[in-house]
Amino acid sequence: MNDLRVVAFDLDDTLAISKSQIDRRMAELLGHLLTEVDVLIISGGRFEQFQSQVLAHLDLTEEQRERLHLMPTCGTRYYRWSDGDWRQVYAEDLSEADKARVVTALTESAQALGLWEAKTWGDIIEDRGSQITFSALGQSAPPAEKYGWDPDGDKKRRLRDAVAAKLPDLEVRGGGSTSIDVTRKGVDKAYGMRKLLEHLDLTIDNVLFVGDRLDVGGNDYPVKAMDIRCHAVTRWEDTADYVERLVDDLVKQRAGRA
Repeated sequence: MNDLRVVAFDLDDTLAISKSQIDRRMAELLGHLLTEVDVLIISGGRFEQFQSQVLAHLDLTEEQRERLHLMPTCGTRYYRWSDGDWRQVYAEDLSEADKARVVTALTESAQALGLWEAKTWGDIIEDRGSQITFSALGQSAPPAEKYGWDPDGDKKRRLRDAVAAKLPDLEVRGGGSTSIDVTRKGVDKAYGMRKLLEHLDLTIDNVLFVGDRLDVGGNDYPVKAMDIRCHAVTRWEDTADYVERLVDDLVKQRAGRA
């Protein structure tokens, strides 16, 4: 790992329980990691979700903040800390016409498949600017309800395939436990990773990715398909244990170079 420069993470079910704030242990470990390398968080949520789940619970120095990279909505947006605030580097927004087509395709497909649920918590379809997200139980559904809705992923696969057939010119993929994400064609987590490498003048050998959906069809899989080093987890506690070991190794390496 002597060439490691960036550790990238998914958010929900990797750094935290879905739509929930990170645990104090995870927050402290991210701080330690940011002392050693840059950190990227890339996930399907909006920037505001990153703020409430992660940023509000980190106690970082100015230098550590400058080493933190944020890519909401699956890499369709990129933020960095500069001049005392989070600044947008780019945004691959959908056109208004494409947004309308996506909403229609998601609504019609979910209803036809019997996946338009009567009991929901919050909006089912959310416009995130560069991404339209369908959440079967609503944006604010309790984690337990979300995890129980589609444990084998069959519902999401059927909905994803139906929507993709209607929108061949756009990128349609499974998101979180109950969600489908739609972006511009070719704009996914691999796109975000390539933009990061370009921005920092790095190669894939300089990056390690940690995520919970690295299986084929998962929203982390495009990163794995780039041949970036990946570490699979199933919950935030797995990530915390792994980061703890990783930080120890990085500290030892730094001491050995001193």
